[in-house]
Amino acid sequence: VQLQACGGGLVQAGGSLRLSCAGSGRTSRMYAMSWFRQAPGREREFLAGITWNGGTTYSTDSAKGRFSISRDNAKNTVYLQMNGLKSEDTAVYYCAAGIHTQEPNYWGQGTQVTVSS
Repeated sequence: VQLQACGGGLVQAGGSLRLSCAGSGRTSRMYAMSWFRQAPGREREFLAGITWNGGTTYSTDSAKGRFSISRDNAKNTVYLQMNGLKSEDTAVYYCAAGIHTQEPNYWGQGTQVTVSS
């Protein structure tokens, strides 16, 4: 399974971004997909996950209420809509896929999100 994330960039605080992650591979549509992020000097953290049939989970603090995960199985793509961005959201964002949303087996290359205050 290969994952290609895109959509990162520089945005002002309060703005929005939508990240996309396209998967390829014979069984990728059946996997749960997730978004994680890693800020400088911090551990990688789980943000949101979605099962193959659309069930969603969110981290309790970082993403809930501001971020929304969705997927389009026809396009084999998962999205992360991020609203109300804050400077502390600055990080490299990774998409991932696997059996479980918080224990992925496959990782994308990451896309940088920078929020200016």
